[in-house]
Amino acid sequence: MPPDGPRERLADLGAAALSDIELIALVLGTGTAAHPAAALAAELLKRLGGLEELLAAEVAELASVSGVGPGKAARLLAAVELGRRALTRPLPRGERLTCSRAVDAALRPRLARERVEHFLAIPLDARHRPMGELRLATGGLTACPVDTGSVFRALVRRGAAAVVFVHNHPSGTPEPSPEDVTLTRRLRRAGAILGVDVVDHVIIGAEGFYSFLDAGLLHDPDLDLLEP
Repeated sequence: MPPDGPRERLADLGAAALSDIELIALVLGTGTAAHPAAALAAELLKRLGGLEELLAAEVAELASVSGVGPGKAARLLAAVELGRRALTRPLPRGERLTCSRAVDAALRPRLARERVEHFLAIPLDARHRPMGELRLATGGLTACPVDTGSVFRALVRRGAAAVVFVHNHPSGTPEPSPEDVTLTRRLRRAGAILGVDVVDHVIIGAEGFYSFLDAGLLHDPDLDLLEP
């Protein structure tokens, strides 16, 4: 006879055999008299629109579901963050950063499902080895204001010889907007003046990623002819 509850099913069959609702119910732990854990899990998925939206949910949003509250919401987001960290491939410290795919692999788990834009920089040493990560700006759904002076002050303080810029598109499509192209041009020019080489600008979206370097645009002379 097959095990009845999700806890027993997990013990006998493994976590992969459980449905999304069962896994969320296990993380929630308990429900209420009116709403068992499985019913709460189903309501959460319905309210959010699916499992993927859980990756970008906030405590207040989850806690607003009747029977969840801030405690269970925090437990859910902690589980989500553990999974995100397990999937993250750290940038190879001590090794040259040689391709945009490595940038995407390292930052996609954190950025691909964000609901607002974030602008980051990966400072590099003279041998193009990562020196950490700088989160420089946070914006809205379609834009993220970036102050060029503040960006390069942070990079100079870090002692960066080069940099890869990264930002996300909450819309899911990674193709650059005209504003992205203009920003890249502005950053590249500032970097040339200050002696910080702009190696790439990578845009991450749920549907994939875009690299100005891979697309041949980073050092395209036409980029310099665009109006600011």
